[in-house]
Amino acid sequence: MEILSNKETASYERAAKKVKELKKFYENLTSFCIVIPFLAFLNLMTTTGYLWFLWPMLGWGIGIAFHAVSVFGIGKSWEEKKIRELMEEEKEKPYYNFKKP
Repeated sequence: MEILSNKETASYERAAKKVKELKKFYENLTSFCIVIPFLAFLNLMTTTGYLWFLWPMLGWGIGIAFHAVSVFGIGKSWEEKKIRELMEEEKEKPYYNFKKP
């Protein structure tokens, strides 16, 4: 049985949360890719004069766009990632390479 340190446990929990968010996003996207063509087909077979399927496609598409932004890193999680990235860069640089502003 493997015992994880607190740091590894926290890292694992963050990774598991990220995977869960990604899974929900891809489920949402898959549903969109199945339902919208079905609605388009239904619309074109019943009423060709008015393309009403565009409205649910637009609304759901906007929802997917916001979902993608939240999952793929624009916002608080993006800020945290960038801070960690910059901190890692600072650790790797030797002290004599720092540039004065």
